[in-house]
Amino acid sequence: MQVSREELLHIANLASLKLKEEEIDNYLLNLQDILNFANIVSKAPVENLPETIGANDKYNVFRKDEIKVFENNELLLSNAPEAERNMFKIPKVL
Repeated sequence: MQVSREELLHIANLASLKLKEEEIDNYLLNLQDILNFANIVSKAPVENLPETIGANDKYNVFRKDEIKVFENNELLLSNAPEAERNMFKIPKVL
């Protein structure tokens, strides 16, 4: 199935993309390549394959929350654009 220029422009309009005239042919080729690949993937044999949710059995792997003391606070705070009371000072986020 080939994507027409009109279909591409319609899709671009739906995505609020403003395509330049010289970009349209390149976008057509790229979209066609994506659709061709999706067609190949959709035809992959998957019968008798076990269902899987992830690549491995690990899930919700958390590290222990630990406090680490940094010996040279002045060196650490020298990277801050602004510091106050021995801490990084950042703008309010509401």
